[in-house]
Amino acid sequence: MKLSEIKKLLTTVETVNFQLPNGSFVPEHFHVTEVGLITKNFIDCGGTVRKETVVNFQLWDANDFEHRLKPQKLIHIIELSEKVLGIEDFEIEVEYQDTTIGKYDLDFNGKNFELINKNTACLAQEQCGIPSEKSKFKLTQLNAATANSCTPGAGCC
Repeated sequence: MKLSEIKKLLTTVETVNFQLPNGSFVPEHFHVTEVGLITKNFIDCGGTVRKETVVNFQLWDANDFEHRLKPQKLIHIIELSEKVLGIEDFEIEVEYQDTTIGKYDLDFNGKNFELINKNTACLAQEQCGIPSEKSKFKLTQLNAATANSCTPGAGCC
């Protein structure tokens, strides 16, 4: 989800709820402790120089159980960050500490913001020796002639 999308969605909701991938929710008394711009410069395993930039939201579960972040307040925090940090309309990455600090993509299901697990991947599979995916087929797709061509003692098994 891009920054412009969350700002638009925040004008349509009454509460800000973040749902974790396991279905549970970030406690409703959470704080957004950071809105920042993260740029990652790196070289992939194939030697290609890459640059990724995301807007980072850090959620923090504090012990002030009466705290509730209202949608308009989050919009204000975002707009201040855009102004002060020069943040553009990048994808959002959310940090939240469960057992360790997790980084999540963000989506919306019509009611709640969903934290989506991120995955690692090789960005240069064609250059670093990752085999291409093998063709998959069902054994029932083999025709009878092919299926019977290998018999015990024929040397093909």
